[in-house]
Amino acid sequence: MIAFDRDAGPVSRLVAESADGTLGDYAIPIARRAWKIEHIPIGPRPGAAPSEEFARRRAVELAQINAARSIERASEGWRQKMIWPATGRLSGRFGSQRIYNGTPGSYHSGTDIATGTSGTPFVAPADGVVMLAAVSPFTLEGRLLMVDHGMGLNSAFLHCSALEVGVGDVVRQGQFIGRIGATGRATGPHLHWSLKWRESRLDAELFVPPMPVAPKA
Repeated sequence: MIAFDRDAGPVSRLVAESADGTLGDYAIPIARRAWKIEHIPIGPRPGAAPSEEFARRRAVELAQINAARSIERASEGWRQKMIWPATGRLSGRFGSQRIYNGTPGSYHSGTDIATGTSGTPFVAPADGVVMLAAVSPFTLEGRLLMVDHGMGLNSAFLHCSALEVGVGDVVRQGQFIGRIGATGRATGPHLHWSLKWRESRLDAELFVPPMPVAPKA
């Protein structure tokens, strides 16, 4: 498995050692994708400065996320062809970004699946081990569930209304693991699914078949 971050440079270097000890050194060209970029002719809206309480809570939350990602757990989920954790309208796509009067905003680091109602179940896209389960909502992510698929690949599910598994649980592809919600910083019920391989953020849509089309009433 080889993956490149959204903002990776034009070339990456791969050094591979064969069973007989022979080294191969390869330069891999990386084609930049046409991300959805919106240019807004005004500056970003000024927001209130974060409070000391927010900064304190956020530091603790980020420490938990980083600690969870620092451990590699035994799982073969990374070998599987992934499935969608839920079906619905794709209300936000990976890599989209707004440029405010020349100043780039943060790009969207996941895939948003809108279902319209809180409480809709979602499932594990691949086998894995639960690495973090925030029963108490985080400030931004809300109830956050993270699953380690092995080899440094992990899924994160944000804004959940309920979690059905806990840290250390082994989950199987298609297993019911939580319910979609709007906890944390969210404007409505949806599942934000993000994939990360080591330090690279990946587009989950590249790992699954096309989203099934809902039947017309």
